Amino acid sequence: MTGNSQSTPPVGSKDTPPRIARNYIDGRFLDAGTPFPNLSPVDGRLVGQVLAADASMVDAAVSAARAAVDGDWGKMAPSERFRLLRAVADGIEQRFDDFVAAEMADTGKSLVQARTIDIPRGAANFRAFAELAQARAGECFHTHTADGQRALNYTVHRPLGVVAVISPWNLPLLLLTWKVAPALASGNAVIAKPSEETPSTATLLAEVIDRVGLPPGAFNLLHGGGPGATGEFLCTHPGIAGVSFTGESRTGSAIMKSAAPTVKKLCFELGGKNAALVFADSDLDAAAAGIARSAFTNGGQVCMCTERVYVERPVFEAFVEHVATHARALRLGWPAESDTDMGPMISAAHRDKVLGAYAQARADGAVFVCGGSAPHFGDSRDAGAWVEPTVITGLPQQAQALREEIFGPICHIAPFDTEDEAVALANDSDFGLAGVVWTSNLSRAHRVAERIQAGMVWVNCWYLRDLRTPFGGVKLSGFGREGGMHSLDFYAEPSTICIKL
Repeated sequence: MTGNSQSTPPVGSKDTPPRIARNYIDGRFLDAGTPFPNLSPVDGRLVGQVLAADASMVDAAVSAARAAVDGDWGKMAPSERFRLLRAVADGIEQRFDDFVAAEMADTGKSLVQARTIDIPRGAANFRAFAELAQARAGECFHTHTADGQRALNYTVHRPLGVVAVISPWNLPLLLLTWKVAPALASGNAVIAKPSEETPSTATLLAEVIDRVGLPPGAFNLLHGGGPGATGEFLCTHPGIAGVSFTGESRTGSAIMKSAAPTVKKLCFELGGKNAALVFADSDLDAAAAGIARSAFTNGGQVCMCTERVYVERPVFEAFVEHVATHARALRLGWPAESDTDMGPMISAAHRDKVLGAYAQARADGAVFVCGGSAPHFGDSRDAGAWVEPTVITGLPQQAQALREEIFGPICHIAPFDTEDEAVALANDSDFGLAGVVWTSNLSRAHRVAERIQAGMVWVNCWYLRDLRTPFGGVKLSGFGREGGMHSLDFYAEPSTICIKL
């Protein structure tokens, strides 16, 4: 596949000087930290410098957060706290174009996606969780006692205290605010660590929060890596009461080990190797378009993307070509161009990982129907982290490409003969985050969806969510749930108070 040869630069690349992503502790931006470059995945240019926090800065952030919980932030009336969170949402919208440009510069994703999904959701999360927390009610019971009297038992929700939220690079602002908003709404002080690959919108968020006027220490931002760096310093710190993490399963396992000595509360949304089942009675045009969307959105760099597709045998061959036609039609373009369908991988290292998975699949006997390599543009994008959208077939169920998460623009399509076989193939995975069923048979839709071992199953659609519902995975895809009251449940513990009347 050859990329479009136009050379229009992405937003913010010509006249915007490289930014410095600074740490934010106790209401102040700091110039301290070890600098490292933030490179554009589109063409390798320098987007900015990032200052990585060291262990002493983690200590300072924890101390500031603890003081906020014990001081002005912890004593603040909930109504004032919710007002401030709504003001943060307003502040994001007031700097909407800045956030869009920063998201595109870090990730290379399209202008359409940044403007319609990532940044609007970032603002909406603050409003939504402020409203949910404001409407939250505790339980209350009147109890008859053994001596003929009565007692009143009721619950209150207490914040955990100081929490760390560690967010990934694929949906940087959306997933960061998905954690920060309910944590703040519940009265916690937050230390946020975004991915070192995507520091820019997190830094802008700190600027908005600083301008809104949250008490110092209520929100802190630390940049840096994971193992042996900022992330590990946070997860092992005795002053951190809880950690919410979205990312790779291996990293989640490492965090569990580091958090064990202090028994921190944990919530993990980890990797996925998601399956889609396509039955012959489905609307095959809609199913093919849906599979293409669920496989290639954001370059396949979404935890809910589909990497395994199982198709009922009578329509298998035609369906493979149908999906491949959609893949070939995708336009790999500059982020700012309105007709761009897909951007690059997040980094050169991740591009190489994805291409390495393609090479392994080829060695294992995969048939490449389309894609399978890096595109050639003939302009500065050839220095970027691009990978072609790829459709493969022909691998056995135990092949590495069907067992390990690739997190790139690829799907493997295989046939099945019976409903039971389809369900068994979908569940034959160490992961269990999401699944999709395509069928026109309503009874089958209910029957099959219920049998799929995943935290979320879509029928005849994908990525359609009511954000009040629980989201999370099973098996290596994590534990705990986020969304609506489920997020608030993680960031606050219920405490029962009993009063004898």
